[in-house]
Amino acid sequence: MESQRNLLVIGLLFVSFLLFTEWQNKDNPVAVPTTIQAITNGLTGDVPAGSDSSTDAPISEQSNNLITISSDVLELTIDTLGGDIVRADLLEHATELDAEERFTLLQNDATNVYVAQSGLIGANGPDANADGRPQYTTTAQNFSISGDTLSIPLSYTDTNGVEFTKVFTLTRGSYDIEVSYQVNNQSANAISVQMYGQLKQNIDLSTDESSGMMMKAYRGAALGTTDKRYEKYKFSDISDANLSRTTDAGWIGMLQHYFVTAWIPGDSQNHFYSLNIGRTEFSQGQAIIGFKQPVEAIAANSEKTISAKLWLGPKLQDEMGQLVEGLDLTVDYSWLWFIAQPLFKLLQFFHGLVGNWGIAVIMITFTVRGAMYPLTKAQYTSMAKMRLLQPKLTALREKCGDDKQKMSQSMMALYKEEKVNPLGGCFPMIIQMPIFISLYWALMESVELRHAPFALWIQDLSAQDPYYVLPLLMGVTMFMIQKMSPTQVQDPMQQKVMQFMPVMFTFFFLWFPAGLVLYWLMSNVVTIIQQTIIFRALEKQGLHSKK
Repeated sequence: MESQRNLLVIGLLFVSFLLFTEWQNKDNPVAVPTTIQAITNGLTGDVPAGSDSSTDAPISEQSNNLITISSDVLELTIDTLGGDIVRADLLEHATELDAEERFTLLQNDATNVYVAQSGLIGANGPDANADGRPQYTTTAQNFSISGDTLSIPLSYTDTNGVEFTKVFTLTRGSYDIEVSYQVNNQSANAISVQMYGQLKQNIDLSTDESSGMMMKAYRGAALGTTDKRYEKYKFSDISDANLSRTTDAGWIGMLQHYFVTAWIPGDSQNHFYSLNIGRTEFSQGQAIIGFKQPVEAIAANSEKTISAKLWLGPKLQDEMGQLVEGLDLTVDYSWLWFIAQPLFKLLQFFHGLVGNWGIAVIMITFTVRGAMYPLTKAQYTSMAKMRLLQPKLTALREKCGDDKQKMSQSMMALYKEEKVNPLGGCFPMIIQMPIFISLYWALMESVELRHAPFALWIQDLSAQDPYYVLPLLMGVTMFMIQKMSPTQVQDPMQQKVMQFMPVMFTFFFLWFPAGLVLYWLMSNVVTIIQQTIIFRALEKQGLHSKK
């Protein structure tokens, strides 16, 4: 039957698509040339020029004067030369399942440069000094949160007596950091400064999302403005052309699977920019995406505070959405976001009820398949009716011979007379495909499922089943569905392909995340239950036969 052949093609394309996606997501470390270390410590262009200054940016340096600031979820390492965050460890997230080592989001070493920088430029900004960036002083080397918040000041006084205090404020249980500058101008003249914040990372063009059909987790830059809440700005875009955008509000960030780093400036005329520095014949260099706030004038004998926020952590949609509009969209569900977002909300709701993400996946499977039951019933009813028409279609083929036009017209007339839709068996499957793909994204992009246990041997729903039990069970249930389903395929080759389908699907699913395999397995279980109910009803009507 044509509908079954179409279902076979759709199924194979879909699973092959997911397998290709999973292979694309595998880590593929790229060797970084030794010239990267030179890039880290000796590049011009690291600090942007101010809007009111034409002075060239000083050479970027790194000192050994490091301090550590810790909350209950973050441990930050800050270089007192410039006050940049050169390392960020996420204390609630391990590098691997059951590992002692914490996940490192930011770091600055010979093989990987990914830092969050900020400073004051402009006519009197200490970071625009031709002699180099300011060397801040502080009272200790290690600070830990004890109350609800932790504020650590770094102090610097320039040659004119202007006091600059850079303050990092962490909040218990939160991944957003306030970075503020308290400027006390005790000089005889007015000064002007301009705050900037930027993210700098080694460029690896192989991590760019090369195609919307590949569905691999995006790694690269992104931004949100008043005109567009979420826009990807790939490393290749930064390599080809510099970003220049002015907006009243928004954010700039760098994304990777499950985690994001983002600067959120104030609601004023902010200028967003990007740079590619250190590009050589051996390296793509480093990508910088950042912001510059408006120039601030500070009168003599007066004070002013300038600030911005920095998010360093997992992609937590609710918290990021409250911080700034559009940042929650970094949980990128691709073009089917309007389906994936409600599915994830439903998944969160079920998890809130049962406290287990695996059980929540099972519950959402029953919910989705229950909602799809009318289409499933229509699918099998249409397949049964098409089977009853096979003798009449065979007679038409003999009658029409090689006259394809006449055959086509006769078939359409027969379908109309018998009130049968020849696409009725395919349409429900086509409708379900966006739901499958959306749920795939909801499971793959949600950091909540990273290292989330289910039961027994399944201790990480985001990783493959270590013993391949779920894929094998999925294959068994698929074989049962095939045996229960009526088939009209007469061609021996097509019959062999149909019989081999459960084996092929099982092989494909061996590498899929356990959460996705669990969904497909339970979906098959629901299908078996629904088929049993539907076929019993059809047997009473005399429509169903497996032969």
